[in-house]
Amino acid sequence: MITLMTRQLSFEDIKLKRKKRYEEILDRLMTGRKTAKEVAVELFELGLIPSTERNYAAPRLTELEKMGLVKAVDKTKCKYTGKTVAVYEILPKGIEQRYSNHVPRLD
Repeated sequence: MITLMTRQLSFEDIKLKRKKRYEEILDRLMTGRKTAKEVAVELFELGLIPSTERNYAAPRLTELEKMGLVKAVDKTKCKYTGKTVAVYEILPKGIEQRYSNHVPRLD
């Protein structure tokens, strides 16, 4: 029973962190199209992640894309790695989702 409780607590903690990371990434994409590495660099510069490693952003971008909130729209040569990488943009649904919690309902 204890392990079930601790697993559930860990899962809830991860859900909250993931939601926050989604919001941070959507905020970065509000200023224009970016690669996963560019998003990670911006998050690092804001003090939101501990390094510029792209893996802080890439898995969440994939999840956001599956949710229909962002889309890979182009490819480019990464200015940090020299590799060909995807460029993401936020979709209207992503903008709506990001700010829906901040807009009061008029019901």
